[in-house]
Amino acid sequence: MKKSFAILAATGLALSLAACDVDQTEEGSLPEIEGGNLPEYDVEPADVDVTTGTETIEVPTMDVEINQDDAEGVPVTDPGE
Repeated sequence: MKKSFAILAATGLALSLAACDVDQTEEGSLPEIEGGNLPEYDVEPADVDVTTGTETIEVPTMDVEINQDDAEGVPVTDPGE
């Protein structure tokens, strides 16, 4: 119930904002600032050593035995059809 109310409220808000008509009534300008400077950063990146090579991995083999009784009837993929 709370989730559907939140969705309904968000939809109503989005529709009301989309229906707004905005007109600029006065030109804007940036303030004049005397002096000052931007901060400086000294960044040293991490030393990363990337190499490539070949590795041999031993993968174990598995034997799987399935004992299934013979099914009665005609196989679905009957070649005689």
